[in-house]
Amino acid sequence: MSTTLSPIVSEFETEEQAASHDRWFRAKVQASRDDPRPSVPHDEAMARIRQKLAAKVADQEKTAARSRSRDV
Repeated sequence: MSTTLSPIVSEFETEEQAASHDRWFRAKVQASRDDPRPSVPHDEAMARIRQKLAAKVADQEKTAARSRSRDV
């Protein structure tokens, strides 16, 4: 049985959950390090995210405008 952890000390309820998350996280980091694709500079990654977010917001605004025009 795994020891219960204090919520003040850990976001996990048990040591087993903490260890499981640690294994998962380390595997994700290793997979990223092993990825042969070139790295994307931070500024470029942020620009891509901003572009996707702007498109999503614009789409939501169009949907809301169509909904409002049908309600009138």
